[in-house]
Formats: sequence, C-alpha cells, structure tokens
Amino acid sequence: MYDLLLSIIEEIGYFALFLVLCLGLIGLPIPNEAVVMTGGALAESGVLSPIPAFMMTFLGICSAMTFGYSIGRFAGSKLTVWFSSKKNISKFVEKSEQLSERYGGYAISLSLCLPFLRHVTPYVMGMNRMAYKRFAIFAYPSALIWTLIYFFIGSVVGDQVQDLSNHIYQYGTWIIYVLAAVVVLFVAYKYVKGKQAKDQVDRPM
Repeated sequence: MYDLLLSIIEEIGYFALFLVLCLGLIGLPIPNEAVVMTGGALAESGVLSPIPAFMMTFLGICSAMTFGYSIGRFAGSKLTVWFSSKKNISKFVEKSEQLSERYGGYAISLSLCLPFLRHVTPYVMGMNRMAYKRFAIFAYPSALIWTLIYFFIGSVVGDQVQDLSNHIYQYGTWIIYVLAAVVVLFVAYKYVKGKQAKDQVDRPM
C-alpha cells in the first residue's frame, strides 16, 4: 500500500496526493490517513515541499467531500433504491443518517474520523438537501484541521507511516483522539515555551 502510493508520487509528483484522495471514493486501497501522513513524511524528509504537499492533500479531501455531496444532492433519489439493496453500503448510509439526526452538521466533522463514513456522510447530507453553504461551513474547516493533524503526525513518524496507519484501522477511532490530543499538547507546549522565551528577552535587565 505504502509502496504503491510512493510509486504514484514518483510518477506524477504533488498531484498524486490530490488524485489518490479523490480515487479513494471508488475503492483505491490506500486509506486517507496513510496518504496525508505520507505527504507529511515526504515533506519533512525534503522529498516534497511542505506547502504544495499540504495544499494537495487538503484539496484532495475537500474535492472528495464535495463530490460526495454533489452526488447526493443531484442523484441521491435515484441511488437510494440501489443502495438499499446493498447491505454493506446501506448500513453505512443508515449510520450516517443517525449521525446526521443526532449531531446535525457536526456529523460531517465526526465522519472524517470514521473510515468509509467520511465518504458516505457528505452524500447523505446532499441527499437530505442540506444547503451547500451550510455544508461548506462544516466540511472545509473540519477537513483543514483533520489534514493538519495527520500531516503533522506524518512529519513526526516518518517511514513508520504504514505501521501507524494499520494500527489506526486495527484498534479503532480512539487512537485518532489520542493522536489529536498529543498534537494539541505538543502545540501548547511549544507555545508556552516560546512565550516564556519571549518574556525573558523582553524583561528589562
């Protein structure tokens, strides 16, 4: 999986990060987490420049969510019957409906942490006729934060991306919250240390 992603990046460069995240909608066997973390790892190693790599991953996530929303909005009624006949898909649609009823627009944010539901929930929101402006308010800022977290994690773990990605899928979404907490604590630590250093510099002798 990791080798497949690296080979695609070698062939088409930064656009691979965008393309693979889009193709994830049709079953390309590379988890989104692995793609984003790989982008972070390659940026940290100097193979890719950080800003273009991050932008391609972020835009890839946004485009996948927007595509799912658009399909639900404009073709949802035609696909509902077909989905209901597919047990594996219908259970995810039902789960997304439950999330939507319970959390409203925040279901979009929560679904980013849940494999496959992150593809289904935008579709359900479109099918339920959520206004695009409301969808965008929840979807794109959430995608930005999600991408930042995994991109940063990738820059820290380096070539251990594949192992970490496998553990995320094996042990469930609680690992995501642990990783997010680690990132938040690290950023807070750096902020406090930077503030202390600045106060020492500004302090009169």
